[in-house]
Amino acid sequence: MAAQYPEFLLRLPHGGPEARGQLLPEMGTNGSQKFTVLAGSPARPEVVPSFPVRMPSSNKLRERLIDEGVIRETATRPGWLEVVEDVVCNSPSAAAEILRGRSSNGWLAWRTADDRPLADFLEQVWSGPSRAWLVRGSSVAGLDLVQRMWLPEGRVTLSADRLRQEASQGISKDQLRTFVDEDYEAAATYGQRVQFVEDFHAFLSRMRPGDRVCTLSGGRLYVGEITGGAEQTSSEDGRSNLRRPVEWGAEGYPHEELPEELQQKLSVQHDVVDLTTVKAIVDGLGVSDEELADEAEAADRDPTVEIPALTARRELELPVPDQRLADDLLVHDVDWLREVRDLLWDDRQVVLYGPPGTGKTFLALKLAEFLGGGPEQVKLVQFHPSYAYEDFFEGFRPKEDPDTRDVAFRLTAGPLRELADLASREGNRHVPHFLIIDEINRANLAKVFGELYFLLEYRNKSVRLTYSGDDFALPPNLFVIGTMNTADRSIALVDAAMRRRFAFVELSPRVEPTSGLLRRWLEQQEKGREPADLLDALNARIDDPDFRIGPSYLMKKGVYRDGGLERTWRTKILPLLEEHHYGEGVDVEKRYGLDALRKSLPRQEALAPMQVTVPVTGAEEPAAAHASAWFAGPATRAVPASGSDS
Repeated sequence: MAAQYPEFLLRLPHGGPEARGQLLPEMGTNGSQKFTVLAGSPARPEVVPSFPVRMPSSNKLRERLIDEGVIRETATRPGWLEVVEDVVCNSPSAAAEILRGRSSNGWLAWRTADDRPLADFLEQVWSGPSRAWLVRGSSVAGLDLVQRMWLPEGRVTLSADRLRQEASQGISKDQLRTFVDEDYEAAATYGQRVQFVEDFHAFLSRMRPGDRVCTLSGGRLYVGEITGGAEQTSSEDGRSNLRRPVEWGAEGYPHEELPEELQQKLSVQHDVVDLTTVKAIVDGLGVSDEELADEAEAADRDPTVEIPALTARRELELPVPDQRLADDLLVHDVDWLREVRDLLWDDRQVVLYGPPGTGKTFLALKLAEFLGGGPEQVKLVQFHPSYAYEDFFEGFRPKEDPDTRDVAFRLTAGPLRELADLASREGNRHVPHFLIIDEINRANLAKVFGELYFLLEYRNKSVRLTYSGDDFALPPNLFVIGTMNTADRSIALVDAAMRRRFAFVELSPRVEPTSGLLRRWLEQQEKGREPADLLDALNARIDDPDFRIGPSYLMKKGVYRDGGLERTWRTKILPLLEEHHYGEGVDVEKRYGLDALRKSLPRQEALAPMQVTVPVTGAEEPAAAHASAWFAGPATRAVPASGSDS
């Protein structure tokens, strides 16, 4: 019977010798196909440190064979061990692992003399990258099958008690759908039947030997490797009748200590979940960087290619703002910027709020570009009263077919979905990405965010989307900065759900960094300080802090051309205040006009020469003279009549 398969070869790492083996038609104890390692095959003298944890049964088999002298040192191949008699293993992977001393996909590692993988000789086993899956073990009448059956017996099962026997390995989804609709017509709803088709098809036709499989039990994640094909059996209680053989790892990993991206995937509420997008994270569980490097070296991996598990483990970081950034943004204290950065790191959502003209959008963009490493990691959207979930995340929109010119409604991603997809790509997961939502309080937030409101608070969870039906989670490296104009809508009107999900940072003329921003800018531009004095006097007359005027109105080139200040005051600032006092009978020009404000300011012209009384020590001047000199500015400091400095 064994002659139906050719002889297979296994190359050991670093140009080592080749082992020889034979695939057997018989099945092992857990349903995987047996494989014989032929006598005379070489073996590595050591194992990688992670091998006993990752592949405990293969490690125990190797140790037993060494103790019994079946694998031993030999003069035939100095520096290598040798198998001195045929060894029958439960699977091709186990056979490869006892020789290589590390985890190995035997369906791809064992190859013919003309370099065809063993997978080519088996039904429903094919070449290509392996995948990762979650199969829940508590789906059968609420019973936890993991501790009861899967771990001790080396298998994974899926309840399919009504599915007919013709539903065998490799079945197409269309044929499976027909079977499920007929077999479960009276026992399941339409939605349940749709999910049964997806789960059964994944288990029977998409999984293959060599894939990773995960399951949850008692708050721990267990990881194993599928070692054989699917079969349909009937258990004594008739509840679990699809199964695959699995070699489980030696230990489980606490759920609360798993990386957030993996927790998101594990929260998907299906019996079978494709975890391939986080397979690199799964591969690195319980293994140190050094052990991963050892595994890669033992696999004879190209040293110029990054190890996926190490790449996936790369930490997300937000740069710490420095004094140079504070100077560029004219922020009074670098610690303020660092506090905003820390709020983003802790909450991942921040709202900058304040009156108009306080630089909220500018600061949000510049800070996001600094923390994200460039403008390509930043996307800006502006909310408005008609903005909806379909505009923000995804929805059906009219699209013209470029060939037929017919218009049809197609599911289209919005800016948040696009940025989330970009942030979650391989190689981007450690790079911060920022969504700037300008005027965040101008839209109906409950309508815009929909079920995404939940994800803003529970970043380690996923939700089923309304339109596409996909299971979606916000990437850990996606940050949101909103800006809110408090003159447009009071912050008190923001609902409690938003308050709980965002940290709020005030940008107001009454507090730094906004209160002194215009003065710092004028000093940097080497301009007179009158605009800052006028703005301070104006805001002092406005009782409502939400309607005070921000400095950005006076930080534009047009203000400093001939007549520019008066023109800006008349056409931009006074109209805002007229609207604020509409119907109150306030004479806005008389109260807030430039002439009225200038009269209220201390004299700006040079002080008349005056004699200053100086103590014998020369250490100080009278307080009144010092105050007059501060208001007059450095160029108008009072001096004695004689012009000499006392």
